Amino acid sequence: MNPQEETRALTQELKLQFRLLGGLVAIMWVVEWLDHLVFRGQLNGFGIIPRTSVGLRGILFAPFLHLNFAHLLGNTIPFLVLGWLIMLRQTGDFIWVTLIVGLASGLGTWIFGSAGTHIGASGVVFGYLGYLLSRGIFERRLGSICLSLFVATVYGSLIWGILPLHRGISWEGHLFGFLGGILAARNLSSRRH
Repeated sequence: MNPQEETRALTQELKLQFRLLGGLVAIMWVVEWLDHLVFRGQLNGFGIIPRTSVGLRGILFAPFLHLNFAHLLGNTIPFLVLGWLIMLRQTGDFIWVTLIVGLASGLGTWIFGSAGTHIGASGVVFGYLGYLLSRGIFERRLGSICLSLFVATVYGSLIWGILPLHRGISWEGHLFGFLGGILAARNLSSRRH
């Protein structure tokens, strides 16, 4: 591939990454605006309601629902940063990791979660954190280890969110998302060896 083709391919990849990450975040913000202005918080009822059949739908919808704009903003920035760091090597990694951590966080919350409705993208964010922190351990490559250390330095303090330290925060979603991220790192790294 000549330099021009490489530049074109890189530009196309960056555009795809921007559309993918930007599109997911845009959906979250549009849903929150609609929920705030039109539905007056009623969309949050589509979150995960543990151990109920109707609560299963929340596994799909909960990451797009937030209590308010502050909650959404708190999830948006790490979602974008950590999500893009996952995409650095390959955009397909982001898709697989998102599916694995979304399912792990959602199912774990549905099975073990406390009473109430669980919403927010933080389970996915914690999954991204778990993936990025453990990728260096499973791959044992200098680049992956450096990335894991960088993420630990910048976002490592989030780890406390997997513990039941604060009422009203779905630590179960955080914990199972984080564990899903470790599982994703193990599975994706084993495919590369």
